Amino acid sequence: MQAPSHIKLHKKSQTLELIFDDQLYTLSSEFLRVWSPSAEVRGHGKGQEVLQTGKKLVEIRGIEAVGNYAIKLLFNDGHDTGIYSWDYLLELGQNHDQLWHQYLDRLQQAGASRQPAEIGRWTN
Repeated sequence: MQAPSHIKLHKKSQTLELIFDDQLYTLSSEFLRVWSPSAEVRGHGKGQEVLQTGKKLVEIRGIEAVGNYAIKLLFNDGHDTGIYSWDYLLELGQNHDQLWHQYLDRLQQAGASRQPAEIGRWTN
């Protein structure tokens, strides 16, 4: 997979803009955080996923290159272990709406919220 031709973090809107093959994808920091490819979020196998709650206000504080195949996103809630390959970012972009609705459905089923328990607890 080729790297995106464009990657830009919009700090104010907290969105990551990516262009793959002239297709623009805009992904929110919350979306990227709850779909992190880390073991902390995905678990170590099918059925071990951990529902991420209270991430509505999470922000991306930094981006680090990982070789020529991925980036690592640094979030203000301390999460920094997910390595987002180009393939995975493209998958997130292409399936954004379906994945977002899946996440909202899982939150509702769990009686959980996107709102953090304590407003401002991640401000640095």
